Amino acid sequence: MNFEYGEKVDALRARVTAFMDEHVYPIEQERDHFLHDPANLWTPWPGTEKIKEAARAAGLWNLFLPHEYTPFSPGLTNLEYAPLAELMGRVFGASEYFNCAAPDTGNMEILAKYGTPEQQERWLKPLLAGAFRSAYVMTEPDVASSDATNVATTILPDGDDYVINGTKWWISGVMDPRCKVYILLGRTPNDGPRHRQHSQIIIPADTPGIEIVRPLHVFDSLHSPGGHCEMRFTDVRVPRENLLLGEGRGFEIAQGRLGPGRIHHCMRLIGLAQRAVEFMARRVENRVAFGRKLADQGSIRQDVAKSYCEIEQARLLTLKAADAMDRYGNKAAKDLIAAIKIVAPLMAQGVADRAVQAHGAMGFSRDTPLANVFTTARYLRMADGPDEAHMSQLGKLKIAEYNALPVR
Repeated sequence: MNFEYGEKVDALRARVTAFMDEHVYPIEQERDHFLHDPANLWTPWPGTEKIKEAARAAGLWNLFLPHEYTPFSPGLTNLEYAPLAELMGRVFGASEYFNCAAPDTGNMEILAKYGTPEQQERWLKPLLAGAFRSAYVMTEPDVASSDATNVATTILPDGDDYVINGTKWWISGVMDPRCKVYILLGRTPNDGPRHRQHSQIIIPADTPGIEIVRPLHVFDSLHSPGGHCEMRFTDVRVPRENLLLGEGRGFEIAQGRLGPGRIHHCMRLIGLAQRAVEFMARRVENRVAFGRKLADQGSIRQDVAKSYCEIEQARLLTLKAADAMDRYGNKAAKDLIAAIKIVAPLMAQGVADRAVQAHGAMGFSRDTPLANVFTTARYLRMADGPDEAHMSQLGKLKIAEYNALPVR
């Protein structure tokens, strides 16, 4: 195992770092204040497009899309992208500047892997160009969506169309006025097994019958401009050619999407955690309590040391998972993907908690990004599946694997 990134990735890391220094860190607070101003609710920060243009001109664009998706990919592997995603993840929202933000990344992977040439022309190419944004519509309020076979929204054939009916919630990005297309997971009932009764379909956002019921708060934040919302689909009619791959293939597509999406979240969380421990180290070095610098307190040093260890462990596990995805495919790497989805958010939440504590009351404010790191890590323990679902899957997998080994 080689623990060096290599010349190619080191050069890209240097370019991403320089871009962040020039374009992203300087406007971080300006963008944050804008997005938290009630007068600007559901309005993208006006400087976004200019920074996106600069990133595209610098060749730092669509870096997330794995090399196998020729001709759409810039040619990186998951392992090569991991340290770049970590750098982008240090600042909330920065991934969008590089056209590497969820949920667009997952939707672009779906369209690149499973879309027809016509679907790719209409939806993938504009997404790759950053011309508009998208949403992934899966979770429902009336069922436990961690078991996706419970998803009850129907996709029923009717002549040349499919008709969609159902209620969804926690759908990210829909409130952004730039969101123009949804990919929806719904039920196409048949007599087959449970995992072959769902499909995915493309729905233009302006299709009649779609209602935004309400935006949803996350720890008292609306996450403008994209937000998360509850939606109702009532007799929403789209052409049959909008179905992806075929009826009953929904979970096959979902697994192709969720593996990379989950690990991208983990990469970004490591960037947030790394930045949090850096904030903590600077704070304790420059703060005196009871006649001593905080940095001289044994408990503080332990907090920094534990945070360093946990970040390094999560980073190495993420890189191992990314490498396994590249070598053996997402399905073969599902144990490592599940493991890092369990480990990374919990790690980032713990590191952020220590950093908040070291900052005192300032840690709860928006004077630093630490409170946001904490809450983001906490809700990502639920996004893309709760900890319990991943641990159940991983435990079942490992019990079977270890019982298949000879007794020694």
